[in-house]
Parts: sequence; structure tokens; C-alpha cells
Amino acid sequence: MPPSAPLVDTLEADRGVTCVVGAGGKKSTLYALANQLERAVVTATVRIPPFEEHVSTVRITDSPQDALERTEDWPLGLVAADEGDRYRGYEPSVIDDLAAQVDVPILVKADGARTRWLKAPDEREPQLPTSATTVVPIASVRAVGEVLDDRVVHRPEEVAAITGLEIGEHISVEDVATILTSPGGGLKRVPDGATVIPLLNMADTPDLVATAREIGDLVCQHEAVSRVVITRLLEEEPVIDVLE
Repeated sequence: MPPSAPLVDTLEADRGVTCVVGAGGKKSTLYALANQLERAVVTATVRIPPFEEHVSTVRITDSPQDALERTEDWPLGLVAADEGDRYRGYEPSVIDDLAAQVDVPILVKADGARTRWLKAPDEREPQLPTSATTVVPIASVRAVGEVLDDRVVHRPEEVAAITGLEIGEHISVEDVATILTSPGGGLKRVPDGATVIPLLNMADTPDLVATAREIGDLVCQHEAVSRVVITRLLEEEPVIDVLE
């Protein structure tokens, strides 16, 4: 697959249920994918900030299938409730039911990270539907070289437990690769049969691209990983490289 391939192709998001987890670009990934698809649903199993500017319309409903079947507006945002500064997503089982009854790509935010660049999930996370066909663990390449603390990392204690780092130590290429491929990190709760495609975001300079490739080379050695995508998600053409 060429590095210039559209994001939707590199993440196999033109069908089924694509779930993003991790930190450093989940929402940007969803919105970039929605922008490349003729028809798609953007939704969540966790809380998500308002995103009206990234879809044609957002509908707040307890009956997502009914709302989807009535819509002529694409891409469509579906959420369960308005909580003020956030929308509440659906239970994973609701996404499973929706996926079983409609033939539209479903893009799901299945994890939270509070705008940090790296994270590991706690015991409640991620909230992945069993119908997930692609799971995209995300990390920002900018985490490399930073100190392991809560300024850059969401749940630094969980990251420390997986990597062996101490709080206050610097994050390495190997540490980011470990988080993305750990059964307690990026691979946590991935349903059987789902494709795993880690994404390294914020490769905004040649040095960061080189660092992302170092991480990606390590991640690609894991048998569960299909490929690694390196991105600048805020660019019009976000895919920088694809490693297989």
C-alpha cells in the first residue's frame, strides 16, 4: 500500500466498525475518515466533545438505527445524550445492534485521553463493541523524549506498569511501541477477528517522521498488527507513511 493512500484505505474504514483507542489523535482520525467517506456514522462508546463542524448533523437519540434510516445528511453524528460540554456515547452493545442492522461504515471513539499524547487504559477501558472490524490504537510520536507524567500521558501509572518506567523518567521509542502492542495497552479487549492497525500521529517534522518509523518498525514485529500508519492528521492528505 503506497504512503499516499487515503486514510480510509490504510485503516480499512470503508466498511464495518472502526474503533479508535489510545491518545494523540482519536477524534482527528474519526473526522478525517468521515470526510473521506460518502456515507458514514460518527459515534462513541465514551464521552465525546461536540463535533457538529465535522459532520452534516448530530442527532441525540436513544434509537440510533431509526435516526440513521431517516437521515439524508452524511456523514451523520449519533450520540446518546447531551451532557453540556460533552455528548454521551452508547453502550458497546448498542453499536453491535446497529452494525448488525445497517450497511454503513461506523466510526467509533472507544476511549478517552483528555488531549494527552500517550495513554494506557484502566480497568474500565476501552469500551470496544464486539462488532469492531478494525481497531486503531493511536499514539503521538511527540511523546518520545517527554517525561512520564500527567502533563503528556493519561494514566501515567498504567503506562509505568506496562513499560517498567518510573514516573518522571523519559519515554523512549521502545516504550511507545510497547504501549501500542501490549495486551494491557493498545491490544486490550480487541475482539477476535478484528484487524489491528496502530497509528502514529503528529509526525510534523522530518525528525518526527524518522522517530515514528523507528516505533513503527518495532510495532510491525508484533503478530497481531496488520500495518502501521504514520500521519499528520490535520493536513489535507494526512498519511505520511505506511509500514507493513
